[in-house]
Formats: sequence, structure tokens, C-alpha cells
Amino acid sequence: MSRIEELIEQYCPEGVEFKALGEFCNVLRGKRLTKKELLEDAPFPVFHGGLEPLGFYTERNRDANTVMIINVGASAGTVGYSSVDFWSSDGCYCISQSDVVTAKFLYYALIIQENTLKSNVRKAGIPTLDSLAILKIQIPVPPLPVQEEIVRILDKFTELEAELEAELEARKKQYEFYRNKLLTPIEENGKWMMNGEEVEWKMLGEFGEFTRGSGLQKSDFTATGIGCIHYGQIYTYYGLSADKTKTFVSTELANKLRKAKKGDLIIATTSENIEDVCKAVVWLGDEEIAISGETYIFNHNQNAKYIAYNLQTPSFQEFKKYNRTGTKVIRVHGDKLKQFRIPIPPLSEQERIVSILDKFYSLVNDISIGIPAEIEARRKQYEYYRNKLLSFKRKES
Repeated sequence: MSRIEELIEQYCPEGVEFKALGEFCNVLRGKRLTKKELLEDAPFPVFHGGLEPLGFYTERNRDANTVMIINVGASAGTVGYSSVDFWSSDGCYCISQSDVVTAKFLYYALIIQENTLKSNVRKAGIPTLDSLAILKIQIPVPPLPVQEEIVRILDKFTELEAELEAELEARKKQYEFYRNKLLTPIEENGKWMMNGEEVEWKMLGEFGEFTRGSGLQKSDFTATGIGCIHYGQIYTYYGLSADKTKTFVSTELANKLRKAKKGDLIIATTSENIEDVCKAVVWLGDEEIAISGETYIFNHNQNAKYIAYNLQTPSFQEFKKYNRTGTKVIRVHGDKLKQFRIPIPPLSEQERIVSILDKFYSLVNDISIGIPAEIEARRKQYEYYRNKLLSFKRKES
């Protein structure tokens, strides 16, 4: 910040001009490609209604280091930046290059205007952002040396975050490797063994009981009362285990609902994709909690987390694929879940495996510790400095 302050004192001590984007840039509309024209192995990414490439193409119509703004669909108003040559479809506006601002400074200046851009999206029918709304956006235009120093600082933040994201991805692969290895017995002399302990393959229905939840709607939530878990929260809020609930219901309603107790698995049996269906949460709270429909409570006599980790393995993913029903809404019924087989070592070995996997799981998933916490801290730090660096005193005309 001291370096920025020196540059501001040197180049713009009286403040900075704010200009409408239309005073120094043009909004360039792209050209739509048909699905038949998109390829998988072509050199140039194609952007249409989002910041992920729609596909790839043999030609480009925009140069690298160009700012783009999505103008149609659910992502309308989102600001992006491409460091490579690309093809802009008609769902992706691009901002022309200018001598007044560098492309990367413009990107950072527009990022903090995303809420304004999105507030101008027409919601009727397909969400659409008009180019006139973009041209009216005002941004600070400091001298180029100030812009370059701001970009240097903010780029460093994004590089640090990218490094952490790459490390997180590597740790996730490491976690999956050890999870699958620890949960896969080895056959020795006709016996299945795990860490020198003999194991028995059992179906879930052989050592536990499935109870289907029912009767809980989101409209039933209250500020206080008896804890409850709605099946949709299992995908969006909970991790492997929990000892506190996000929501509550009245005591009167809770008395009518099925309840999970400490050590039970709460399994969501409905999802829009095969990956999420049958996601399980281990309830570790001391109090019983109410459970919604589209879930099963699995009560058992084994280590709860050991079972939950087994429901993350590739073998369970394959099991779900073969036993699901539906296409748009995917379900796996309790009669099928009862048939899934897992290796059952002694409880002491289950606890040893869980203690190892818990450390890996926390490292890659817990937002209060490990890499996710560091990424979140870096993002907040980046946003703080981005907003501070782009907050200029307006020069009086």
C-alpha cells in the first residue's frame, strides 16, 4: 500500500477521474456457433453464457488479455478475463482495448461492479444484459503507472489462491487414494484381511436397519425448537458428520416425525445427479433430531464414520448406478441399499481407519482448518485489498 500511496502522490495527488466505460471502450458482440461446429481438440475455447468454455473451435475472434461480460442466461452480468485467444459467441460481450486503461485493470475495476451489472439484467424470459447498461458503468481511471502497480498486487493474490487450489486438488486425490486403499481388504490364504485383521463382508441390511423419514417441509422450520435435517441440506450444508443442526422445528411437529439418534447415518435418497444421491451424514449430537422425507435413517452397531466413508468409495458409486431409478430425479430405494456389501473388520480396526481418514478429510473439506480455511482467508484478504486499491478520491472537475 505504501508503494501505491507514493505513486498516487506522484501522479494524481488531486484525485482520479471517473469515466463511463463508453467514453473510452466499445462493447463487442460475439458470433454464435452451432453445436456441430464445436470440437473437443480445437485450439480456441468458445465462451457463450458462462466463464467455462462451451467447447472449442478452429478459429478465434478475440485476442488474449480481453475482458468479457456474460450477457445471457443465469450468469448474465458476470465479468471474466481470458489470458488466451478465444472465440466469443453472442452470449459473451467483449470490451475493446483502450489506451486509457489496461485490460487487466479494467477487469479488476469491473469485478467490483458485478452487482450493478447484474441488477441491470432483464429477467423476463431469458435473462439478458443490454450493452447500454455496460457502457454507462463508471470506473476510476488513474494514470497507467498506478494501474500497473494495482494489477501487480492483485495478480499476486490470484496467483497465491491458484497455488492453494492446486494443492487442494492434489490433497483431494491423496485422500481418495488412501480412503480406497484403507477400505479395500486383501485376500490372503482364502481370507479377507485388513491390516492383519480378518474381515467379514456384510450387507448393510445384515447389521443395521433403514427407517424412512417423512412429513417435514422447509416451511416447517422455526427459529428454535428440536433440531432437524432436511434432505436438501445434506447436499448443500453438511459434510461427513454433524453434531449441530442448521434448522429446527416445533416440539409438537417433532413428536410426529421420525428421528435420528447419536451414531445414526442420515442418507439422502433423492438427487438430480448420481454423484449426490445417497450422500450420508453421521449424526453425532447427543439429542435426537427430526428427519425429512427423501431420507433414510440407518441405525447399526458399527463405527458410524467407517460406514459413511464406505459410502464414498468407487464401489458404492458403481452400486448406485446399477440400482437407481429415474432420470431427472434419481432415487435409490432402501431395499436396494440393504444389499450393499462392505468389509467389516473389528471395531478397533474401524476406529484406526476412521482416525486416519478424518485427518485427510478435514484437510481437504473443513472450512475452519486446513487448506479450505487458508483459501477462504486469502479470498477475504484479496477482496479487502481489491476494494481498498480501487477506492480513489474523485477528482473535482
